[in-house]
This record gives sequence, C-alpha cells and structure tokens, in this order.
Amino acid sequence: MSEIVLARIDDRLIHGQVMTAWLQYTGGNHIVIIDDETAKDDFLKTVMEMSVPEGVALDVFSINDAIEFLKNDANDDKLLLLAKTPGAYYALIEGGVKLANLVVGGMGAAKGRTKFYKNISASDDERETFKNIIEAGTVVNVQIVPSDKATNVAGLLN
Repeated sequence: MSEIVLARIDDRLIHGQVMTAWLQYTGGNHIVIIDDETAKDDFLKTVMEMSVPEGVALDVFSINDAIEFLKNDANDDKLLLLAKTPGAYYALIEGGVKLANLVVGGMGAAKGRTKFYKNISASDDERETFKNIIEAGTVVNVQIVPSDKATNVAGLLN
C-alpha cells in the first residue's frame, strides 16, 4: 500500500515550492491532487501534468474518487496529497482515509477569509473544519516550506 508522505493545503496546488522543496524533503514520487473543479477541467489537468518533474506520477481526482483511490491503492508509492481547502481533507477523513498529519501551506486572502497566521487566511467555516480535523486525530501545522518551523494550528484556533 502506498504511503502518504505529505498532505498539504495549498490553493495554488502545484507550484515551485511543492515541486522542489517538498518533493525532495519527502522523497515523494506520486502527486495526488484532490479538487472537484480541477478534476473536471481537462486543460488545467494538462497544465498540471506539464508542471510535474519527470519520474513523478500525477493523478487528479474529485474528492469522492480520491477517497476510493486512497482506500484501495495497492501500489508502493510515496504520495503527496494536495488540496485547496481543509474541507477536502475533512471529507477524506469522513470517508475513512487516515491522515496522521496535515500541512497548511497556502491559503490566500479571499472574500470571507480573515488573517489566520502570517500570510494564511481562513474563513470561520474553514476554522471549524480545522477543529474537526484535529478532533479526528490529525495533527495540523502551518509550514510553508520544509525548512520552516511548524506551527501547530490547534493553538491558533482559540
């Protein structure tokens, strides 16, 4: 069974930091994007495929398809999960996918979001979702790049 070496929230999904720092740090060889909208957009999927280094596999799944893939995956890959929101990860957890850790890397300012930590923003609903993820037993940290000190999100929710 494949191992989840990183589960990361980043509203940009694949970009330079993920490709260089996190792939190298985790030894990951298979990126799994979990996003309903991206999964339906063939052009965007093609752009993502061109962004992935040679030798690294890429799958783009809707949330429901990701749950099925992760629960039934029989490969020996080191998976990097990428999603735009905490809601995608909470859906995975509710669907029976075990996540020991979740890294918050990029949640930019948007309508309904307020500053959460440095340049990370979250809505009230997203803050509640973080609480639910933590209550489910997943450790959630803000960490932009591997060399940054991790900051536990639980301490930011009070």
